Amino acid sequence: MRAMSDDAALYKQLATIRHFEQTVLDAFPKGAFYGTTHTYIGQEANAVGVLAHLHEGDIVFSNHRCHGHFLAYGGDARGLFAELMGKATGVCGGIGGSQHLHWKDFYSNGVLGSTAPIAVGAALAEKRKGSQAIVVLFLGDGAMGEGVVYESLNIASLWGAPILFVVENNHIAQTTPTELAMAGSLASRFMAFNIPAAELDSSDVRQTYTAAAHEFANLRSAPGPRALILHTARFGPHSKGDDTRDPAAIEELRATRDPLAIHATRLDAAERTAIDAEIHSTIAAAYAQAEADPLP
Repeated sequence: MRAMSDDAALYKQLATIRHFEQTVLDAFPKGAFYGTTHTYIGQEANAVGVLAHLHEGDIVFSNHRCHGHFLAYGGDARGLFAELMGKATGVCGGIGGSQHLHWKDFYSNGVLGSTAPIAVGAALAEKRKGSQAIVVLFLGDGAMGEGVVYESLNIASLWGAPILFVVENNHIAQTTPTELAMAGSLASRFMAFNIPAAELDSSDVRQTYTAAAHEFANLRSAPGPRALILHTARFGPHSKGDDTRDPAAIEELRATRDPLAIHATRLDAAERTAIDAEIHSTIAAAYAQAEADPLP
């Protein structure tokens, strides 16, 4: 687990995700990738702060917006670029694409809410094995409209599954603002199944780290489902160009909710510049390597 004081390491992870995703958005119109993509720009503090607490054997389930989770988990940028390009060197040999990844104990799927029953089942399997492993499931606010999610919450609570439900509420499900599609509160939906739910409205990776540390500690001492609701901000479109929000509102989010800008103030200018240069070089090299790799 990363030491809380290591602000440079936290910034490096945030910057890696940001630069990877920006590279994807810039290259997509040039025909570099297959299918579609859903970038994580603006939400980087969630993945970095939560996944810093994983132990060996813990399992992560992600969704369609999975690149940031994959990179924070420790995944390779070259392998992810190659997967998006359909190359043989991709994480899944080029057949999974942007949304369907599997590497070590990391899984993602693009079908909304589909990972909830799988994640709960995996958590119950680990409980029966006595492995002490925890499952982390990332959900968007849009997935909270899927019935299978509530069936999964019910089973997780009844059978004491060691799972942390992490809801990244970016307040817009594709192009529908949350207030037009969701009655009541997110926390109350978990509490209806006797699942403790904590909430945090922040883009500060330190605050996310601390909130996640509390949830993991509780899960490891008394296994059973818990929820962490992270109110966050998506800067980019749902996928590549489908953004119906007022551009001024997006600029306001960028000015006030940018995880990199918030955390950068904790580093001196020289250290920050050196990290940015290193990340730029690393991501550029990963992209070039993937581009040169063979097709299956």
